[in-house]
Amino acid sequence: MDRQTRPLPTPDTDEPVARRPRRGWRLLAGFLFVILLVVVGARLTWSWLNPLGEETIDRSSPVLLKSIQNLSRYEAATGNFQVIVDLEKDANFLPDAIKGTRTLFVGVGGVDAYVDFSGLSKDAITVSPDGKTVTVRLPHAQLEKPNLDNQKSYVFAQQRGLFDRVSDFLSSSPANQQELYVLAEQKIADTAASSDLRNRADQNTKATLEGMLKALGFTTVVIRYGDEA
Repeated sequence: MDRQTRPLPTPDTDEPVARRPRRGWRLLAGFLFVILLVVVGARLTWSWLNPLGEETIDRSSPVLLKSIQNLSRYEAATGNFQVIVDLEKDANFLPDAIKGTRTLFVGVGGVDAYVDFSGLSKDAITVSPDGKTVTVRLPHAQLEKPNLDNQKSYVFAQQRGLFDRVSDFLSSSPANQQELYVLAEQKIADTAASSDLRNRADQNTKATLEGMLKALGFTTVVIRYGDEA
């Protein structure tokens, strides 16, 4: 009795071959999406629970107004100055590498020149009988205290000995920069006093008063200072 051999069914290879790449891409896309979620979640969690992060809290008390003063002066000129303070402190019997500091500080600030009208006497302003000439007697301009710009003033370079480094590290209140600011203000004040700033302020004040008084109808304006006859 003859057997009839049936041919083995051939697998349909077209459909699996077409589906395998699609499944691979889907798995890869899903894997990348999961990684993306993990990275984003980790960053958000770290930013929220960052143990090294800093938080600034301003607990300053309200500003207290202590006094109000009336000003009777004219700001006539302003001088802008810059100074480099080279401050060195050495020990008597130790080398600089062991004990000593040297600091270069850049100080930037301005000095205002003003004329104070509060001290004018009653006869400081006189008018001629014909009403055409007015004479004003003024004090010379004065210089205000230097005003350092904290945003533009800074320590440019600093060298410290070993003992100074250890002392600053262990100290709860390291040496501040107050001395540098004081020196910079003093040097700027000395320079402003020897400059032409006060003379420029006198000239500006004179020009301003002449323009204002002539606008009031005076044809001649005479400006004199306290030391002039």
